[in-house]
Amino acid sequence: MFTHTLRFSAVFAMLLTAAPGYSQQAAPQPDGPQILDVQGGKIRVVTVASGLFHPWSLAFADARTILVTERNGRLRMIRDGALLPEPVWTSPSSAGEGGDALHFVALHPKFPENQLVYLSYPKRDGERFTLAVVRGRLSGTKLTDVQEIFVADAWETGGNLAGRIFFTPDRMLYVTVGDRDRLCCTGTEDNSLRMKAQKLDSDVGKTLRLRDDGTIPSDNPFLGRDGARPEIFTYGHRNGYGLAVNPETGELWQAEIGPMGGDEVNILLPGHNYGWPLVSTGRNYTGTLVSDQPWARPGMDNPRIHWVPSISPSSIMFYTGDKFPNWKNNLFVGALTTQQLVRIAFHQPSQAERREGLLAPLHQRIRDVQQGPDGYIYVATERSSQGNTADGTVLRIEPADE
Repeated sequence: MFTHTLRFSAVFAMLLTAAPGYSQQAAPQPDGPQILDVQGGKIRVVTVASGLFHPWSLAFADARTILVTERNGRLRMIRDGALLPEPVWTSPSSAGEGGDALHFVALHPKFPENQLVYLSYPKRDGERFTLAVVRGRLSGTKLTDVQEIFVADAWETGGNLAGRIFFTPDRMLYVTVGDRDRLCCTGTEDNSLRMKAQKLDSDVGKTLRLRDDGTIPSDNPFLGRDGARPEIFTYGHRNGYGLAVNPETGELWQAEIGPMGGDEVNILLPGHNYGWPLVSTGRNYTGTLVSDQPWARPGMDNPRIHWVPSISPSSIMFYTGDKFPNWKNNLFVGALTTQQLVRIAFHQPSQAERREGLLAPLHQRIRDVQQGPDGYIYVATERSSQGNTADGTVLRIEPADE
């Protein structure tokens, strides 16, 4: 089985700012654009909208309209730079005030014709919950005809869900499901739950591949195999939060968050095993190594890029616009713990991959990164992972010399 070359590198962690308070009021944002230095020049960072509650995901309905998911279950709309007061849709998940009720949004590749919007959220049944995907039709400022099209076989009483949803050009819908390891932060090294990522009889720790209606494609790698879920595309993942297509190769790349260290970007190939938890350069929360073979095992693909210590990659995007010609085909990675947008340039004369941390002076966690129809770069941010303060923003990155 083909194994990708492991890249050895590290991005050092930055100090996190203090968690915000528990006011329901929006936190104040800086007035006016901010000019920041970058390699080879300067960028301008403009606040498009503020007052969002832990925004997780962005999608452009058109050049004037951005859809934004908020963690507490609301799908919001930004129209002509203004955040509309009423939600477009509210998740049926009930997680309590400020709880985990909505994750990611994606638009159908033919959205201009069919107006179909896809969302992932925690589906609950008593104390247990799993990941569900719904789709609806955007009609004006409301989402209508919302229907559940897929429910992952990943029921647990805790643990990470992930839930990134992403369409490739062939209209296939990819869905990431976390490893659901509710024991990871309890001071134990019990890996019995995370080992489900290595087994094909559930969706735990997998990346799934679906048709746009939630059914199973006929060419999925495990379709018809006894004891395997037919929706599985790849396995051996921890918590996948980013998906993007490399414009130079057509490959599907995925970013996933490790424990203490071991964050990865992988190139996904059908049926391949990406190692978690049998291969990981990360450490348990007790400080011990996750794996006794942290670098490689036969039959398991190594990451294309990795980080020790963690940056906690929330999202990835390849830039293909014309506003930043020197950044063409660069990979952008949203980082939570280091509070920056990491730019990775490939094919460099002195370095195979040159990395630059952007937006660090803003001290904001980057939740999502997307390229807008105008060729600028947009990010969704939050001040902290905790708290009930609506201090989230959507920011636009522009060249400062325009």
